[in-house]
Amino acid sequence: MTTEPQPATQPEPLWRPGDDRIAGAQLTRFQQWAAQRHGAPAATPGDPVGSYADLHRWSVTELERFWQAVAEWFDVRFTTPYRTVLADAAMPGARWFPGATLNYAEHALRAAEDPARAAAPALLYVDESHEPVPVSWAELRDQVGSVAAELRRLGVRPGDRVSGYLPNIPQAAVALLATAAVGAVWTSCAPDFGARSVLDRFQQVEPVVLFTVDGYRYGGKEHDRTEVVAELRRELPSLRAVVHIPLLGTPAPEGTLEWDAVAGEPTAPEFEPVPFDHPLWVLYSSGTTGLPKAIVQSQGGILLEHLKQLGLQTDLGPEDRFFWYTSTGWMMWNFLVSGLLVGSTVVLYDGSPGHPDTGAQWRVAERTGTTCYGTSAAYIMACRKKGVRPARDFDLSRVRCVATTGSPLPPDGFRWIHQEVAEDLWIASVSGGTDVCSCFAGAVPTLPVYIGELQAPCLGTDLQAWDPQGRPVTDEVGELVVTRPMPSMPIHFWNDPDGSRYRDSYFEMFPGVWRHGDWITLTSRGSVVIHGRSDSTLNRQGVRMGSADIYEAVERLPEIRESLVLGVEQPDGGYWMPLFVHLAEGAVLDDRLRDKIKHTIREQLSPRHVPDEVIEVPGVPHTLTGKRIEVPVKRLMQGTALDKAVNPGSVDNLELLRFYERIARDRATG
Repeated sequence: MTTEPQPATQPEPLWRPGDDRIAGAQLTRFQQWAAQRHGAPAATPGDPVGSYADLHRWSVTELERFWQAVAEWFDVRFTTPYRTVLADAAMPGARWFPGATLNYAEHALRAAEDPARAAAPALLYVDESHEPVPVSWAELRDQVGSVAAELRRLGVRPGDRVSGYLPNIPQAAVALLATAAVGAVWTSCAPDFGARSVLDRFQQVEPVVLFTVDGYRYGGKEHDRTEVVAELRRELPSLRAVVHIPLLGTPAPEGTLEWDAVAGEPTAPEFEPVPFDHPLWVLYSSGTTGLPKAIVQSQGGILLEHLKQLGLQTDLGPEDRFFWYTSTGWMMWNFLVSGLLVGSTVVLYDGSPGHPDTGAQWRVAERTGTTCYGTSAAYIMACRKKGVRPARDFDLSRVRCVATTGSPLPPDGFRWIHQEVAEDLWIASVSGGTDVCSCFAGAVPTLPVYIGELQAPCLGTDLQAWDPQGRPVTDEVGELVVTRPMPSMPIHFWNDPDGSRYRDSYFEMFPGVWRHGDWITLTSRGSVVIHGRSDSTLNRQGVRMGSADIYEAVERLPEIRESLVLGVEQPDGGYWMPLFVHLAEGAVLDDRLRDKIKHTIREQLSPRHVPDEVIEVPGVPHTLTGKRIEVPVKRLMQGTALDKAVNPGSVDNLELLRFYERIARDRATG
């Protein structure tokens, strides 16, 4: 990755949507309608690329007209009308649809109002047996109504926080929707989080109700969490009630409520009308270097953003079955549940991604009839390395889109999906963040797919790449910035009364412009390349490279399971660039393999970015949501103490970080 322009020669796309697919896409119909009703540019016949570029340009230059069109297209129900679409376009502080009231849960359950759909599945729940269990729209609506009524009986009012320590099970979706129905604020953690990690999050927001399980099943084993739950109850004095879900069959602890008693009586839900910018949920940053940021997003902002992202960008509707491998501790779970907004059946998988074998997620997709399947780039690359053959071993004839996120999908991942899943398959690599609970760039059903690239910036997202002087660049690497507000941007952080932490997180480098912390390239044909985090950039002799570029090249080697690269500025002005490698089973890090790794980087990327050392490690540390930890390890290498470099509760393996700390100490002492 350099700042030099890309070659003028244009590659051939890996995939193009057929004419029928383009004509049938909801995005195409929306553009035709918006051109007639709201002054959007009409599509140019035979030119889907130009048509989308024109629509995107209109969506960011005419923000108010675009988002008004989205609200009308999806028939958003405003209990009281809005006075204007956007009262103040400044960031931070943009105010969307002032005067309007609505309810997210009401929209998520609208399909249950259709008698023809009431018995159809709203949810398909799958555990490690891989046998789907349906929850109908009528059942979901009745359970949400019952739980919402119980929350009201417990004194829960709009603005109160309701928490879930839950795996990806139907009860979690019900609890979220019931919380939204009463106007309370939802927040959740997955049960593989330890007590300290959960308390670092929940203590900030002081929940009044906790929904929890007694344990969970993962990798063929049962994991008891009763002691963790007991600690949560002791350390969260704000709790008025705890609702016990006996996933492992244990009786409810004294003083708790049984789920069956709370959700058992079918009740028509009542939806509290709340202001457009009323808090819907609190999400959390990874918190690797301190307390996680408690990110608050609004009912109306998430509703509109997810309708746009799922209905237009991902082309989901009532005929679809939407599966994304995720947990309740990751924003993709909230995004997945929002599939209900467009009437899709949502597939909830609670289990290991690799149990009983690496092909587990493909088996879930087969058995649920999934049409849109989302996963991580890391899982795709693991399948490639393990020799998984999805098209051969599973009936994936209903899958029309495979989407990936979490990290950039390397070119070999695109090729593998194309070759081993289906050639006529839409591959949607997407990139966004917990901060907006959506995507900045990615899926467009009418555009071609190029290897290693995201299709385009998303509608309503004024995505640009900026150089250090704040100038937009094309076909060059720059900072990912968003120059105009999006409805799902945080309304604030919890316990950040003057907004200083919020401003420092996104607006410090370029005042009034959202800087996300990624390196990207916007190509001249409108696609997007993600190069990794800009705060862990490798900068040698003025040439910048993202860590994702190194990983893509190195991890193509069969001997390398995973890697971690750092650029460490030294006190004497020097620059040390180590590459840590976790070897595949049976591989040995000898001089031959070291030379092979260095040769690969030199030839495929840049001779400037050949690592100074290649060091074998027992593993690569990750956040609790599975992202490689780069900056805290870099801080360790610069001499920062472990307890200052990382929040222990935010990592998947603290002992592994102690190994890196020993490397740093040994290096410092020679």
